[in-house]
Amino acid sequence: MGNFANVFKHLRIEKGYTQETLAKALGISRSAVGMYESGKRIPDSEDLEKFADFFNVDIDYLLGRSKQSTYYINPETAKVAQEIFDNSKMRILFDAARDADPEDLQMAADMLWRLKAKTLGLDNDEGA
Repeated sequence: MGNFANVFKHLRIEKGYTQETLAKALGISRSAVGMYESGKRIPDSEDLEKFADFFNVDIDYLLGRSKQSTYYINPETAKVAQEIFDNSKMRILFDAARDADPEDLQMAADMLWRLKAKTLGLDNDEGA
């Protein structure tokens, strides 16, 4: 399974999750997370796809077969997507197509912030 265990653990730590919080977010047990990280358990293809989507990486990256994630075709889109992904309030935007233009993705994020700010009675800078 290549370097899955190390990549999986690295992604968890990089995104600031504990084993417990990641387990809850993925809908699996904390012990499963620990077994994946130690290499004692190997994910099936369905779980690999779920993990790759969750961490916003491609499966080859998750398996340790590539050094850099190439989930998004346009590097600028990847940058905007990462900024959105890192913001827990904005993750809903990951239903967007992986080949979206970065401007389109940013426009969608800005629109959601404006809508949220309007419903909360905030100006736009307070919602971000």
